[in-house]
Amino acid sequence: MQIRDSIVSLGDGIHVEVRRITHPDPSSPLQSPRPTLVFLHESLGSIALWRRFPERLAKATGYDAVIYNRLGYGNSSDEELPRPYDYQEREGAVILPRLLDELGLSKVVLIGHSDGGSIALIAAGALGERAHALITMAAHTYADQLTIDGITEMMDRYQTSNLREKLQRYHGARTDDLFRAWHTVWLDEGFDESLDFSDWLAGIQCPSMIIQGEVDEYGVPEQVTDIVAGIGASAQPLFLSDTGHSPHLEKPDELLELVCDFLLSSDPAKSENRH
Repeated sequence: MQIRDSIVSLGDGIHVEVRRITHPDPSSPLQSPRPTLVFLHESLGSIALWRRFPERLAKATGYDAVIYNRLGYGNSSDEELPRPYDYQEREGAVILPRLLDELGLSKVVLIGHSDGGSIALIAAGALGERAHALITMAAHTYADQLTIDGITEMMDRYQTSNLREKLQRYHGARTDDLFRAWHTVWLDEGFDESLDFSDWLAGIQCPSMIIQGEVDEYGVPEQVTDIVAGIGASAQPLFLSDTGHSPHLEKPDELLELVCDFLLSSDPAKSENRH
């Protein structure tokens, strides 16, 4: 596989940093066009913080992959601060489709973690048939008390531990702005009251796997069951035992197997071509 980083212009003076993982042989016997895995990071995440999970999943499925830094992250353009209440909907319904257009991607598998999971839900509803499948980990459609308590605890750690130093390795001079943007909007009662993804959920047509760790410190189990109910019959819940907020980091091997089975079972052309 080839891994290449680039800067992609989205017009209006903004650009995003993109990593593409591609397979070298374009003459594949599989159905064309093959879906492309699109990874959406969490609020304190980045391309690098996905670690090797995108590469491993791309290799296991034979799908190409795209990982990108949202506005305000890495070498992408600045984001609007403070974050507007509809920042997730802007990302999923406006920015991401523009990026897919620029990259010429007509068929995608959306894979989102935490905030990226919520954005993936919106994008799946907005993209219609372009969304081949949807996988979310620790997605939120509202701020429950566990979310609020977890963010409050993280704020204390940011001030009293080496958490800030660890995040600076990935976010550099943007670290304080990103952390402030994250906790400020999620602890805003107006934001919490404005969250309503019901229309986007109802518009999701593709097979969907909604994942959460059983000991996720930032979300109650009802986040999963409510999302599945909102999507309907095409969605299935998955709870991972002894797993917290980041299944791809805590249980990468188990998650890889589960996601591969889900993706390949929904793609008959690949069921006998697993790598």
